[in-house]
Amino acid sequence: SGVGYALAALVAPFAALIIFGGVLSDRFGARRLMVVSDMVRLCFQAVLALLFLMGTPQLWQILVLLALVGAGSALFQPGVASITPRISRDVQKANGTLRISESVTAVIGPSLAGLLLVVSSPATVVALDALTYGVSGACLLLLRSVPMGPADRSGMSSFRADLVEGWREFRARTWLWSVIVVFMFWQLAGAGPTMTLGNSTLVTDYGASTFGLVMSSLGAGSVLGGIVAIRLRPRYPLRAGALSMILWALMPLGIALDLPAPLIAGCYGVSGVGMAFWIVMFHTSVQTHIPQAVLGRVHAYDAAGSLVMKPVGQAVAGPLAVVAGTVPLLCVSAAMAFVACAMLLAIAAVRDLKRVER
Repeated sequence: SGVGYALAALVAPFAALIIFGGVLSDRFGARRLMVVSDMVRLCFQAVLALLFLMGTPQLWQILVLLALVGAGSALFQPGVASITPRISRDVQKANGTLRISESVTAVIGPSLAGLLLVVSSPATVVALDALTYGVSGACLLLLRSVPMGPADRSGMSSFRADLVEGWREFRARTWLWSVIVVFMFWQLAGAGPTMTLGNSTLVTDYGASTFGLVMSSLGAGSVLGGIVAIRLRPRYPLRAGALSMILWALMPLGIALDLPAPLIAGCYGVSGVGMAFWIVMFHTSVQTHIPQAVLGRVHAYDAAGSLVMKPVGQAVAGPLAVVAGTVPLLCVSAAMAFVACAMLLAIAAVRDLKRVER
């Protein structure tokens, strides 16, 4: 339950505030907001490191600081969607490269953290995590190809008008809001419980070393999925991406079936391939079908909708597992991958959306 609350504290403010982050990104410039976000998160993460240095923080202290870090992330994420098509001639390749780079750190991160904990303390690990925000901010300051200010806009409008315009653009695209509705159900009954119960079960039943192995396998699978997404260019990207989501079912199933650790790692690796491919297909579709001037806001709406139910699923997973059992809940989570795929393929606007070069 504590793991679920911590994950929810990080994600919930992000989901709640990212819409406003999208408006600010379009109004004041994506790169500027991303740098501000990095500096804010560096400060809050540094405070968390200081608390660990002084002893064992109270759970409420961890939750508050994670919530503030999540709020800072809400300023950052819309800029990723806005900047990517402005610095790359091949948006799909750029998104695939992003997935690969993120996944490589997911492979290296758990191993590095484990090694650091052998020779140092949690405070050191959290402090190094805080420094990564500083590195990110410095890199963004050096990104001269994207101006600090906003994209070209005809006149200035109110914050509320920008918010409404973003919602109008989001709502006008059936394929986009349909995907988000499906993902709300999937996050509630699929991803949310799996992250909480899956991670907790791996640590308690298999040990921290197995958890690190499994997370590294997930990252390696995501790297492979990013490579496949760079090379494979389906005519109907969301159709192909929906089919790849079926692979995600192996993640909760591996733990529910009490498979040996190497097989669970294999399940996570295959799941990583499917999810990375879907993410690239979806983000590329958004970035190539949405006008640049409103891209930050539209992406904020889709990100908020995709994630709003995730903290709910994470928070209730622990208490529900006490009542219904961990294995049944993980089986429901696995089934949700098939349900989500079927729902996406049943929607013509999603199924028939064609790839656009940009």
